[in-house]
Amino acid sequence: MTIKDKEIHRIEDTVECVEELAKILKENDLGSIKIKTEDINITVESKCCPPPMPPAPPMAFVGAPSAPAPAVSVMASEKPAAVSEKGNFITSPIIGTFYSSPSPEKPSFVKVGDTINAGDVVCIIESMKLMNEINSEFSGKVVEIYVNNGDSVEYGQKLMRIE
Repeated sequence: MTIKDKEIHRIEDTVECVEELAKILKENDLGSIKIKTEDINITVESKCCPPPMPPAPPMAFVGAPSAPAPAVSVMASEKPAAVSEKGNFITSPIIGTFYSSPSPEKPSFVKVGDTINAGDVVCIIESMKLMNEINSEFSGKVVEIYVNNGDSVEYGQKLMRIE
């Protein structure tokens, strides 16, 4: 083997190496790969896919969801005299699914007209397969329940009004 043959062989090896690196780059959705030895310095970059960016920090929920807006306006049209609601509100502390009773066969924790005490369980909100009992912070009479059994609720959404 002559020096010329060795150079050709090394170039062929390098081409095969670059092809393998490109394959790894594509299969793993990478932006670039760099390999540096005494003899070679190879950088393979993908033009179709930018390098992965670090994940963005989670954003806080700022506004109310747009879907319930029509329901609120419908309720407002049904009750034109109710300009401002009096009383205390029990709101959802988490995002999840509202349940009014501990199981489908059991009665609701509370219903409109019931008198409750601070600390009483008023509903369950399921979030991430965990059942979270929601306790009232207020004592008084339940005058309105804003959500139905099985409804999705958002953080801070009004669940009930207590007077």
